[in-house]
Amino acid sequence: MTNSSATKPISPDSATWPRWVLLAALLLGNVALATGPWFVRLADTGPVSSAFWRLFLALPFLALFARATGQALTGIPKPTLILVALGAVAFALDLSSWHIGIEQTRLGNATLFGNAGSLVLLFWTFIISRSLPKGLEWLAILFALGGASILMGRSLEISVATLIGDLFCLAAGLFYAVYLLTLQDARKGIGAWSLLVWVSIFACPVILALALLLGEPVWPTNWTPVIILFVTSQLIGQGLLVFSLRHFPPLIIGLALLTQPAIAAVIGYSVFDEVLMPMDVLGMALLGGALLVARLKRDERPTPPSLTSG
Repeated sequence: MTNSSATKPISPDSATWPRWVLLAALLLGNVALATGPWFVRLADTGPVSSAFWRLFLALPFLALFARATGQALTGIPKPTLILVALGAVAFALDLSSWHIGIEQTRLGNATLFGNAGSLVLLFWTFIISRSLPKGLEWLAILFALGGASILMGRSLEISVATLIGDLFCLAAGLFYAVYLLTLQDARKGIGAWSLLVWVSIFACPVILALALLLGEPVWPTNWTPVIILFVTSQLIGQGLLVFSLRHFPPLIIGLALLTQPAIAAVIGYSVFDEVLMPMDVLGMALLGGALLVARLKRDERPTPPSLTSG
């Protein structure tokens, strides 16, 4: 999107905030996102329906954040809106697939596989540049294949449904990479909050249609999990990341990202009795290492703010 206003969106400058505040915001944002799968499971709607509510309920707050930071919500060129709409469809499929996977596999697996978009983007750079991996990129591929094989093998030992949950979460990571690639040009000149508003506007009806096609219950009888989900994931988690991400290099962002599967695994163990064996820990470590390397090696290009990953 392009901001039609001559004035640039107001955003906090890194010089005005102590480093520890920015780091705390980065970590707390990831912690908030890591709790998302917990409340997806607690919601008494269907999983795709809970994805709809987390976006729909957050929309007015996202619009307020955009206006408060001087970001225009109107006057966006039609070609940019078309790109945003296409990206929003990919995001809707990402969030729907991820929520379905959360209900079927372990929380640690869901969070790791749901963040696989970084690996997909790494592979995409090889394709568009017609080049082979080098150095740490080979290591990332080996770690990703090894870690995914271990985790999916362990899921199959539990049940076929758990393995299918892993596949849904992997599909979510693929859709998220499509979302990023589609919107990488549309984001130029537009603020993060304004982009999130329009992505949500286009994604909400797609997610709602999917929920209805799947025959899910849409209207909650208990609103508490859904409200906590949208507050933690879309307001606190997303808000803190939009505030803090641009102030850190890829290494710090990647390390902070790895707190998500660790926290999700702890929640899975303590709340849902999802026991982790040594091979599970090894698989998570390998896949987490692959995600970290992929984020480090990814092209230094602007990408849309994360709406998923919790």
